[in-house]
Formats: sequence, structure tokens, C-alpha cells
Amino acid sequence: MPIIKIQLGKKGLTENFISTLSSAFKTHEVVKIAVHQHKEETTQMAEEIVNKLGNKYTYKIIGFTIIIRKWRKARKALL
Repeated sequence: MPIIKIQLGKKGLTENFISTLSSAFKTHEVVKIAVHQHKEETTQMAEEIVNKLGNKYTYKIIGFTIIIRKWRKARKALL
């Protein structure tokens, strides 16, 4: 499956963005989100996105890109 790319706008994490992201995961396993923020804010946004989507999702940050992957089974928290 191809990877879909989404850009996070200046309004930040809105309910509309989360619903768009959820619908993207219906047909894709991996979504790349381009963020134009500071590195610390990118990490906080990635945490918030994964918390809103659920425990089947994990993320990885490369530069100003958040890569979110959906798993078949729920992932355990890495604490």
C-alpha cells in the first residue's frame, strides 16, 4: 500500500484533522504528517495524535515529519 502524506496546518490539531487522519487509516497502514513546528512541539503533537487515535498506533519522528503506523493488535505502552 502506498504511504499517504498529510500536512498539519497552522490551526494545529483540530477535530477535523483527527477525523481526516482516522479516515486515512481505513485504507492505509502508514501516514506521514509534515509539521512546521519546533522539535519539542512535534513530539508533543505526535503524542497527542496517538492518544486520540487509540492504542493500535505508534509513531516515529524524523526531522519535522511524524510517521504514524497502525497495527492490527493494540500495542503495549513502552514504559
